[in-house]
Amino acid sequence: MLAQIYLDRGQMHAAFSMLEVAARSGQAQALNMLGRAYERGWGVAPNPLEAMRYFEMAAQQNYGWAFFNLADLYMAGHGLPRDVGRAYALYVRAAQAGVAKALNMLGLLHEDSSPAGMHAARQYYMAAAEAGDCWGTLNMARLSLQDGNIPAAQAFFQKTLETGFDACFLAMQKLLAFMPAPYGAELLARTHQCLRKDP
Repeated sequence: MLAQIYLDRGQMHAAFSMLEVAARSGQAQALNMLGRAYERGWGVAPNPLEAMRYFEMAAQQNYGWAFFNLADLYMAGHGLPRDVGRAYALYVRAAQAGVAKALNMLGLLHEDSSPAGMHAARQYYMAAAEAGDCWGTLNMARLSLQDGNIPAAQAFFQKTLETGFDACFLAMQKLLAFMPAPYGAELLARTHQCLRKDP
């Protein structure tokens, strides 16, 4: 998508113009991206209600990322009422449509709900990790570390390095402070290397 090139270059107004044109096709990905522009303020004033409108149009075509982005809107509650129950249902729809990141979000919601929710949280994190989501992998590393299972934590941290990106690596750095030597130091050095790589 041409708009992505403009986004990557930081040319937000040009990106927004391209997204508006692309969304006229009615194609789900284009509608979803225009919703993201309104959500994030890419070349336009942030407008969560407009974002929701475009996400809903994309979701009518069963586009997984539209369900995920709608769920994020309801979780944040910026510009519309916060509704965790509705967000949960939308993350489920996103996961059913193949968005691995939604599995991680379901894990977080279960972990935050009650101590009894930890079993479900672990299952969702593992499913997210197996689907290649770096946040699911990082959460499995965190839980393995809490359990004292250092070999499992090490394996999940290594997988995070293979699948992650800067925000994930920064979160990983904080967790590695609790990883015993020599494993923590080695993984931390590799995390620094990943952060230094040019995008």
